[in-house]
Amino acid sequence: MRLKSSLLLGGLVWLLATCLSLSALAASPVAEAAPVQLDNATCLSCHNGKKDKLEVPGSDGEARELRAVMPDKFGQSVHAKMTCVACHADIKDNAENANANANANAHAKDPALKLAKVDCAGCHQQLWDDAQKAGTAQTGSRLELVVKNIDAYKASFHARPNADDPTLPNASCDNCHDTHSFNVPAKKTPEYDQWRLGIATNCGSCHEDQLDSYSGSVHGQEVLEKKNVKAAVCTDCHSSHAITSSSTDPFKLAVTDQCGSCHEESLKTYMGTYHGQISTLGYAYTAKCYDCHGSHKILRADDPKSMVNANNRLKTCQSCHSGKKDLALAPDGFVTYQPHGHASDFDKYPQIWVAWQIMLQLLVGTFGFFWLHTLLWFYREFKERKQTSHHRRITAEALPENLKGKHVRRFSRTWRIAHITFALSLMVLTLTGMPLFYPDVAWAPAIMTALGGPHTAGLIHRTAAVIFAGVFLWHLFYVGIRLARDWKNFNIFGPNSLVPNLQDGKDMIAMFKWFFGMGPRPKFDRWTYWEKFDYWAPFWGVTIIGVSGLMMWLPNFFGAFLPGWVFNVAAIFHAEEAFLAVVFLFTVHFFNNHFRPDKFPLGEVMFIGTFSIEEFKHDHAVEYERLVATGELEKYLVDAPSPAKMAFSRALGFALITIGLTLLTLVAIGFFSSGH
Repeated sequence: MRLKSSLLLGGLVWLLATCLSLSALAASPVAEAAPVQLDNATCLSCHNGKKDKLEVPGSDGEARELRAVMPDKFGQSVHAKMTCVACHADIKDNAENANANANANAHAKDPALKLAKVDCAGCHQQLWDDAQKAGTAQTGSRLELVVKNIDAYKASFHARPNADDPTLPNASCDNCHDTHSFNVPAKKTPEYDQWRLGIATNCGSCHEDQLDSYSGSVHGQEVLEKKNVKAAVCTDCHSSHAITSSSTDPFKLAVTDQCGSCHEESLKTYMGTYHGQISTLGYAYTAKCYDCHGSHKILRADDPKSMVNANNRLKTCQSCHSGKKDLALAPDGFVTYQPHGHASDFDKYPQIWVAWQIMLQLLVGTFGFFWLHTLLWFYREFKERKQTSHHRRITAEALPENLKGKHVRRFSRTWRIAHITFALSLMVLTLTGMPLFYPDVAWAPAIMTALGGPHTAGLIHRTAAVIFAGVFLWHLFYVGIRLARDWKNFNIFGPNSLVPNLQDGKDMIAMFKWFFGMGPRPKFDRWTYWEKFDYWAPFWGVTIIGVSGLMMWLPNFFGAFLPGWVFNVAAIFHAEEAFLAVVFLFTVHFFNNHFRPDKFPLGEVMFIGTFSIEEFKHDHAVEYERLVATGELEKYLVDAPSPAKMAFSRALGFALITIGLTLLTLVAIGFFSSGH
């Protein structure tokens, strides 16, 4: 009985203890769930593309699927060491939702609010700003490059608001880079080559039509089919970040240089043409590479569909030279014009080679002889003047009393006006032509801008050319009339004739003997041999420059019955003969008449029309003696010019010399800077 009572009491105690335990257990709170850790492993456990697709509301209200992040590719990217929430900074833990509903958004800052768009540019800019403040910013570092790319992108066509959705840009960083796997390999590595081969396909994900055209081009075939990593891809022409509309002038000017980065020889020859010269000066209206070759669908020249194929070339030329606006319709002759012709390949461009050789020999021969002549003359005359006199002029002795202070009439007012007009028009031609001859020199764009641009400069150039040629033709007409009136008394090889004769050869030999101290200074008649050269040089110069210039002025007229290569030849003749004329006049001619010791600093005869009897006797002793012997000297004697006339003539002379030397300096800078 006692045993039963004990068992019953024990059971009651156990039951009570159990109930109390269960009650206490029921009354105690549930242990808190462990917080969700937003490390990369956790993020990738959902966003690795292996689970059900993840969707969020799009800007149009429709569900938008989130892009999967491949762990292996992310691990090799430049961002691999960063945490996901470093970029997706507004994503926070939301444990309450996570425990209440396993399918709820476990990391939204507020389910009612949209997540912020990740700002790649802002993040990198902040990193750079922080590095600059901390003094750790490194010039040339990858971070600085990224910041420069950001600036370029912000000004690019891609950064503009999208036409369909103005809240979005045309393209953002991750459209091209895929920030979760982005990693540009080091250049000159196999990995970089493979990455480069994928650029066109990547761009084509948006620009489908352009990719289709590019795929059939010579560039596309090399890249997409032959895997040629050296062939052009989109970024070679359009750049990577500073992408602009292809219709803008900056793009048109830059794309030619981009083509030339691969096609160096073609760029060099293109720059020698009028199209290239105008482009180099910074004007975009002339034809560029893509105008002739196409842009995305560039084909080899021997391809029947190529724009530069012989059968299609005229049509290509006429796309610009269409007969509209200020460009006449391109004639048949344009087909054989050589836009990339050069003088280094006789087999391919024989006419150009021959033309260049002719001008080269003319330049070398003319400058070689006359610069040597000038140096020797300066040396001998300067040496003699040091020994005899330090005056500006060497005075002639034993003049009759009645001749002292007199001047000899040399040039009439008509001749002086013609000379000044000729000189001024030539200087204007030089000023307006130099920028095209040396378009890559620093002063060229400035002069072209000051002239009002190529169109205005061309108008000024052609006007000056007409004046220049007009003076020359007037001279021929005037001389022809004078000779016709007195033909019976004219001695073609006489002392008053400018026709070279045997005596000129003897005088030149005697002059060189004097240069070397082997004989006395020769005495000259009315015209010296160098004056005759100065006279006859414009005959071939004006002919060469004038005819070649006229052909380039009226290409449509001449192209209708002449082959296109004549324009290549005309360009060589025109430029090189102009160079010869300008340099010769402002060096040799200036020395002969102004800068040699007996004349320095100015010979006034062409400005006042007379020179002193002393100078006449010294420079033209044979004529002086003949006129004295025949008693004709009195006919040519005049009083010395007034001080006012002398001052005006000297001011005019110095002004022209200053202009000439300034132009010569610019030509010299252009010659030595550009390698012409």
